Amino acid sequence: MAYRIDITDQIMTFTIDRPHIRNAVNSEVMEGLEQLALRANHEDIRVVVITASGDQAFCSGGDLSVFHELKTEQQAWPMLNRMGQALYAIKTLPVPVVALVNGTAVGGGCEIATACDYRLVRKHAKCGFIQGTLAITSGWGGGTYLFEALPHDAALKMLSDARAYSAEELLANGWASAIIEEDRDVDHFFASMKRVLPSVHRAYKAMALRKWQATNLKERVDQEIRQCAVLWAEPAHHMAVDGFLNKNKK
Repeated sequence: MAYRIDITDQIMTFTIDRPHIRNAVNSEVMEGLEQLALRANHEDIRVVVITASGDQAFCSGGDLSVFHELKTEQQAWPMLNRMGQALYAIKTLPVPVVALVNGTAVGGGCEIATACDYRLVRKHAKCGFIQGTLAITSGWGGGTYLFEALPHDAALKMLSDARAYSAEELLANGWASAIIEEDRDVDHFFASMKRVLPSVHRAYKAMALRKWQATNLKERVDQEIRQCAVLWAEPAHHMAVDGFLNKNKK
């Protein structure tokens, strides 16, 4: 199984469990995120946590060993759209969603974390929208969510840099909610939240949902996915991925 879903003290935790491949997303992880959204909408919980196994990688993005087989816009769009819809369902859950970023989160991994309401980042973790190095944009909605989360200039800079940021940089630009040095820092974060009734958390999240509905968040995400599919089919993208995979084989 490429993922786990556990519930403890009304906290539902989703763990990507593919540490041997830096917790890259495949179809099984997508299915897990879809199941997470369904369960979180119907079970008695106060918060959702998304994290990953090990301490090296939160998520390295899509599994290129699988997804590089997709060559055309028509082939790429179903994969991009499936993951994009799963993340939108998680983004719009009625409870707070926390990314516990245990290690590197790049590309699509950074998009997953950005879709969450909070990002608790381990001190050694590096995160970034590196999609530009592969001649594509973000394609799961993460770019759109970044413009929601950060001031315009900080969001555009992070996307355009196409590099991994340190935890300190992420805290400075506002992407990281907190830097986590010890497990007790995580416990402290949740202890504060537990002092507030779940109904209050849900009421505040509903305010955000109303804003996103009024500003056509879903339509903007769909346009991001479609644009990425167009760029995915370009020769520049396939050449960049070939170069990346060949470099990693050496």
